[in-house]
This record gives sequence, C-alpha cells and structure tokens, in this order.
Amino acid sequence: MNTKLILIEGLPGFGKSTTAKFVEQLLMEMNIQTELFLEGNLDHPADYDGVSVFDNNEFDELVLSSEQYKNIFIKRAIKKGEHYFLPYRKIENDLKIKFPEELSNLIVKKDIYEITLDQNIEFISDRWSEFTETAINNNQTYIFECCFIQNPLTVGMVKYNAPKEIVTNYVMRLAEIIKPLNPLLIYIEQDDLEYSFKKAIKERPKEWSEGVYYTNQDYGKKHTLKGLEGILKVLEARRKLELQIFDKLKLKKIKINNSKYGTDTYKLKLSKILKNG
Repeated sequence: MNTKLILIEGLPGFGKSTTAKFVEQLLMEMNIQTELFLEGNLDHPADYDGVSVFDNNEFDELVLSSEQYKNIFIKRAIKKGEHYFLPYRKIENDLKIKFPEELSNLIVKKDIYEITLDQNIEFISDRWSEFTETAINNNQTYIFECCFIQNPLTVGMVKYNAPKEIVTNYVMRLAEIIKPLNPLLIYIEQDDLEYSFKKAIKERPKEWSEGVYYTNQDYGKKHTLKGLEGILKVLEARRKLELQIFDKLKLKKIKINNSKYGTDTYKLKLSKILKNG
C-alpha cells in the first residue's frame, strides 16, 4: 500500500467511524504507521472544528471587547496573512472555561463554517494545502473520517444551497490539492438510508440528533422540508450529489456496502481494499 491518506465518506449513520477504526486497526496489523482523525477532532490537521476567523480589525475589536479573555485570545489566536484563526472550542476545553453567551455568540458568528461560502472554500483549501505539504514528508498514513466530501456538501449544498457546480468544484479542488499523497477514498453505502439514519438516532446521544440541522438551512428552507421526513429528503439529495462527485473524482476510490454493519465479512473486504491500495 502506497497511499499516505485514506478518506472515509458516506452519509450519517452509515458506519464511517466504525469503518475508520477498522482501517486503523488493519493498517497497524500491516505494520503501517498511521494516525486516525475522526469527525470533531479539535486537532485535525486538514480541517477546522470550533475555529473562528477574523480579519485584523475584527480581531482588534474582539480583544478590546473581552477584557477578561484578551490575553488568552492574543496568545492562542493563529495569525495567517491578514487573518486571525481563533480555536475557541479548544480554548474552552483546555482551560475548562465557558465564554459568556454574548461573547460566545460573537465568536461563533465568525466560525469558519458560518462565514460566506467563498471564504470557507478559500480557508479550508489553504488548510488542506498546509496539511499536504507536511504529510508528504511524514512516514505515516493518515485516516480522515468525513471531512473531504461531507463538509463541503454540508456547507455548500445544505447550508447555502449553492449550485451543484460550485459544490462539486469545491471537492474537486481539494482532490487536486491532496493528489501528491496518492489518496484512497472509501465511500460507504447502505441499502436503506431511512433505516440507517433512524438506527443512528436511536443509538446516539440526544445531542447528536438535535444537532442535525438539515431542514433549517437554505436547502431545507427552499424546499420547505420539515421533520424527519424532511431530513431524509435532504440526505437523499446529498447522497445523489455525493455519488455524482464520486464518479468524477480522479483518484483511487471504491464503494463498499455496510448494510450489515461491521461484520467479519465487511472487515475482510476492507482488508482486501487496503492490501490492493
């Protein structure tokens, strides 16, 4: 196997996390040094989670308006060009603090997944470029769960209801950036989307299902979608676009069916995929 990056994609509840952990285990058994990054990892090397971005003036205003935390912000913010990147969620986790509601709202408004789509594409693309430059010289294989296709579609299609061409080009742009890593994309499918999603709702914490905001973003509003039925329609539309993008991607890729949820047969299929990769 000569890839330095394995991408695990698929819809919510399809078994991405389980698959990613299987892949990590299998690579370790093959004596391949590996590092796994699941969704929500605050130290993700190619994505942002809980990070807000401010231009110089906006950051100065933030510092001036938050006397109690200004030294923390100045110390922890990362300056890149004309912008400051503030890992607010990691700050709260590391320091065991909770920002006041008014300050928190101000920061979250500038989250990298709340700013304009054009800005999001630029900042995320830059992040992937930084990662690729580092990873190309590392003697290990990275495993990423869901940030390659899912995140661009969640922000581009679901949140902003952007044209398919823009969303597709977003993913294609990332694919071009990571090309030097000879990536392998594993796309997980399920026979029954509704069953899989409802299964996830039953098995996961209530906070997870409450955080599924598909119907109150631009795509859901435009199509007047509501409730669980509406969420399923959004997911079906997302899957359709994801598969169209999958077909266009010019990288090593394979679809694998996980309808039986992580059986020994499924793990064996993954093993064969990795050995052929």
